[in-house]
Amino acid sequence: MSSAPSPAPSPGLPLTGRTVVVTGVSRRAGIGHAVACRAADLGASLLCHHFSPHDAEQPWGADSVGATLDSVRGHLVAGARLIDIEADVRDPEAPQAVIEYAVRSFGTVDALVCNQASSGRDGALERITAADLDHHWAVDARASLLLVQAYAEHAAGRYEAEPGGGSDESGGGSEGAGSSGSAVLPGSVVLMTSGQGLGPMPEEIAYCTAKAALAGITPSLAAGLAERGIRLNSVNPGPVDTGYMDYPGCEDDGLRDAVAGMFPRGRIAQPDDPARLICWLLTDDASWVTGQVISTEGGFRR
Repeated sequence: MSSAPSPAPSPGLPLTGRTVVVTGVSRRAGIGHAVACRAADLGASLLCHHFSPHDAEQPWGADSVGATLDSVRGHLVAGARLIDIEADVRDPEAPQAVIEYAVRSFGTVDALVCNQASSGRDGALERITAADLDHHWAVDARASLLLVQAYAEHAAGRYEAEPGGGSDESGGGSEGAGSSGSAVLPGSVVLMTSGQGLGPMPEEIAYCTAKAALAGITPSLAAGLAERGIRLNSVNPGPVDTGYMDYPGCEDDGLRDAVAGMFPRGRIAQPDDPARLICWLLTDDASWVTGQVISTEGGFRR
């Protein structure tokens, strides 16, 4: 299914008229929630994917999905909409279902943020199992690839490939990013990787393996998608305070102080820190950026 490009955004609201799919929006303390809120602030309509049974298995527990979505809804601008879907992306059919639901509901999808990831079921090399490796591959890597595939299939033929990129309606070139009509690569995908290439993470071998695959495949995916008018980048958010360091009832093992000491001035990253970069990558201002693995770590010292 294809459709015409979305209308040009309003000044100051660069995602006006755009539909963004964000996966992993299950907790108000999470990066997915921050991305969804910021995208809404910028004018986007949203499909928020969530799977709270995963969080319920973690030491910090699940958040209220309803409260999480209501929080995002409070950021919507006039005329924008929010829908949601629960899906276990370990099911290889789930990524396609997520994109199809967004297309049925909104008529199109303009951007995709693959934020879903699994916590737990990991460890050092001598402790991990084949099941652990398969689990993280399915959630962290395979699901992202299948989401991108489904999005690209939807976008096929939607963005006209013209010599030199898109054109604006006046028929002239555009020095700025402009609207979706003048953006060279108007579609956008953001994958989430980690800092596995910047320093050792020996207790998270399964997670790092899956995330390293996404970072490594980024240039190849971007090259294949560019001819379809889609840009793709990966973001390493670094250590972010998403509630795993000091949840109620946890032991004070000094983790928060240790992590804080590795940041300049002792400030641990908050979810909105990577969200600002991620959402900028969805706007036309980033239409000439593709195939990059970008770290937003605030000077984190390993």
